Amino acid sequence: MIDQSAVKAALRAQHIETPSWAYGNSGTRFKVFAQEGVPRDAYEKVDDAATVHRFTGVAPTVALHIPWDRVDDYGDLAKHAKERGVGLGAINPNVFQEDDYRLGSVCNPDEAVRRKALDHLLECVEIMNVTGSRDLSLWFADGTNYPGQDSIRARQERLSDALSTVNDRLTGDQRMLLEYKLFEPAFYTMDVPDWGTSYAHCVDLGERAKVLVDTGHHAPGTNIEFIVSFLLHRDKLGGFHFNSRFYADDDLMVGAADPYQLFRIMVEIVLGGGLDASAGVAFMLDQCHNIEPKIPALIRSVLNVQEATAKALLVDQDALRAAQQTGDVLTANAALTDAFATDVRPLLAELREDMGIDPDPIAAYRRSGHFETIRDARKGGAAAGWGA
Repeated sequence: MIDQSAVKAALRAQHIETPSWAYGNSGTRFKVFAQEGVPRDAYEKVDDAATVHRFTGVAPTVALHIPWDRVDDYGDLAKHAKERGVGLGAINPNVFQEDDYRLGSVCNPDEAVRRKALDHLLECVEIMNVTGSRDLSLWFADGTNYPGQDSIRARQERLSDALSTVNDRLTGDQRMLLEYKLFEPAFYTMDVPDWGTSYAHCVDLGERAKVLVDTGHHAPGTNIEFIVSFLLHRDKLGGFHFNSRFYADDDLMVGAADPYQLFRIMVEIVLGGGLDASAGVAFMLDQCHNIEPKIPALIRSVLNVQEATAKALLVDQDALRAAQQTGDVLTANAALTDAFATDVRPLLAELREDMGIDPDPIAAYRRSGHFETIRDARKGGAAAGWGA
């Protein structure tokens, strides 16, 4: 018998971090469609993140992207966030948008460019010191487009040197999360193309370095839940960038493309103890598409992660283990499919009422008139967006 109170307690404790860049104008490589009411600076992005947290109750932090969210005083931004009821989360350096990084950043054959990129990474560590952020979230666009363009081995050595330097600068509970991506913008080789490459570098770096799994960064058919289980077992799963993909790095709302995959991932998290605070797994969103309104889209993603987690918590683990032990394939599989088929919305509605928030966050947001308020208040000025 599943303990409903224990399920609710686990769901109440789960925190899902939203990304600042998802609140601004964004899109594909072909077009960024402007929207009304989008924030004009980092402070208004924090305000939007606070709105998502107010309606969901489980999104208490917002990740920053530097320099997109550069401000004169990060302490003041942290103070502003606290006043709004949220905190500043992971710091994400940007070493991929400047012309100097055409041939890479920390893996670039030019020492001066590598130094520039490294200085920016170290700057972001200093920002962490001010904001109290735990995680430095690293993604590198570094790679090559043509065979022979550069030495694959030399680029790995440059990457190792840079990561080691940054790792040595971390203090306290600070961590380095190393993301990977199969392809794009480099199409012959990416310097961190898969979880194995990230894992190998993190093992070399030690306890502070963990792998960051972006659910959209894999080849079609990749078993992401295996990766999650392996990394969790080896204490190298730092966290997630949750989003959905149909073809490649689509950055759609999490759960939109394959909710059963999201559920299977969360099953491995639950079975492996990844919901425990001691596991240190960061649940972060990384959606950044171009047609959906920003705040309700992020609310929807938070709800989708919650629903997948709730269903994973409802898996009858005793029945699952017994079936696995006896080789009862159908019963073992049914333990998962039965939980996935459960409608957890009533349970989550009860949880939200217990937390003092509306049981239907999307409907509550629409009724609130918040969009009309920010649409009118944010007329004028430059809207935040890619490169802002």
